[in-house]
Amino acid sequence: MAWAHPLMKKIIVIGGGMGGMAAAARLAKAGHSVQLFESANFLGGKCRTEWIGDYAFDTGPSLLTLPAVYRDLFIKTGKRIEHVLKINPVDPAFDYHFADGTHLSFPNLSIPKICEEIDRVLGKKSGDEWHRLMQRAEQMWDVSRGPFIESELTSMVSLIKRSGILRDLRTISPFTSLRKYTSRFTSDPYLTKIIDRYATYTGSDPRKVPAVLLTIAFMESTFGAWHIEGGIGQLALALEDRIRQLGVEISLNAEVCEILTSNGVATGVKLANGQEFSADVVVANADAEYIYNKLIAPDLKIVGKERKKLAKAEKSLAGFSLLLGLDNSKISGDLPQLNHHNVYFPENYDAEFDQIFDQKIPVQDPTIYICSPQDPLMVKGANKEAWFVLVNAPRHDPKSGYDWSKNPGEYANSLIAHLDRLGLRVSERLDVMEFRTPLDLEQSVKAPGGSIYGTSSNGSRSAFLRARNRSPLKNLYCVGGSAHPGGGLPLVGISAEIVAEAIMK
Repeated sequence: MAWAHPLMKKIIVIGGGMGGMAAAARLAKAGHSVQLFESANFLGGKCRTEWIGDYAFDTGPSLLTLPAVYRDLFIKTGKRIEHVLKINPVDPAFDYHFADGTHLSFPNLSIPKICEEIDRVLGKKSGDEWHRLMQRAEQMWDVSRGPFIESELTSMVSLIKRSGILRDLRTISPFTSLRKYTSRFTSDPYLTKIIDRYATYTGSDPRKVPAVLLTIAFMESTFGAWHIEGGIGQLALALEDRIRQLGVEISLNAEVCEILTSNGVATGVKLANGQEFSADVVVANADAEYIYNKLIAPDLKIVGKERKKLAKAEKSLAGFSLLLGLDNSKISGDLPQLNHHNVYFPENYDAEFDQIFDQKIPVQDPTIYICSPQDPLMVKGANKEAWFVLVNAPRHDPKSGYDWSKNPGEYANSLIAHLDRLGLRVSERLDVMEFRTPLDLEQSVKAPGGSIYGTSSNGSRSAFLRARNRSPLKNLYCVGGSAHPGGGLPLVGISAEIVAEAIMK
């Protein structure tokens, strides 16, 4: 058998999301025999470009940051990413619109140019404050990148014993919230809202999330916002092609219902159809809560601490999205000119987090993100636009929260009316409209409650409440957005690298 060599293993990957495929690619390239089971009829998980009529929508990630993570993955598994995908910078990176009509357009790949834009709109004082914030964010990035992001996070004790830990802790301020930390540098309400929004990149509340998430702002402005021609989902298709070339055995419509164990060791998987497959190693690319509570026998005590840890962690927020196909030939007169990434802030941003995390109801006046790709490959025909519209939302939780099975269409219509009030003239040119709720996400990718990132980053101990890559169940590894180091395409790719290296050691 191909995997009979003592240094080669038979590895089963549960789930063909980006983390599962990235780990499979690295392991297969190293010579291991890799078999991947995916319950859906496609690979890529949340990373997907979907066509509805004449319009294509990135229904998961709509932005690529830190493309170097995937450049590294592709070059180390056989071919440069530029040979299979066209990755272009998005400029401006983001347009920010505020309730009072103030508008900031952040240039891509340049903190100095962002500061110039802030100077122009808000004044020199605010521009200088942003510059100082980004300087501190860079220091945080330099300190946290190695031990907290690119390395396997084993325990708090191992970090405390690390050389220079006291100096590093002073830099990242682990017990200070992002909101409070920002207030040390600026009281500008516009800049505060922009920084607050970075907490939602991890499904969290800026009033609770650690200050170190300021690094996201630095990463985005320094390493850029990028788009893949044809949609971000092309990355998933390219990675699928890569793992097929590397000989990964892929089974679609193959739902794993149990991780098989023997004496505290993962030994394989059982499918919903009753078939069993043995393995030396199991890599689980699924929500950690689903892995530990659904796929592992409930009486297995060795994972009891991990279950308790996940139960303590606050779950991340979810999202409600609209997929809008707009036909501009239906109307005349001036049309709103949107850039690729657009954010419309409400007057009261705190109310949004109160309604999501405390009241657990749909946000009445939400922050609205609109992805309007300037990509002719994502529409068929002239005068058409494909908008992916996303608002933060509470999880689907009928017992103690909100039940998204009840009249979601009413909320979708209220959002369209909101877009019209913003002057975006959506109703007049609406050609296609679909919506996706947190319940839809739960059902499609088995994300409990539709939480986009598994656990939130709320609280100073949040990183240690996230699932470790190396499970206490021997030979079981966790990869993906709900495992260390977190959600989003770059971190999921890093997660896969950490897992592959741990297995190959």
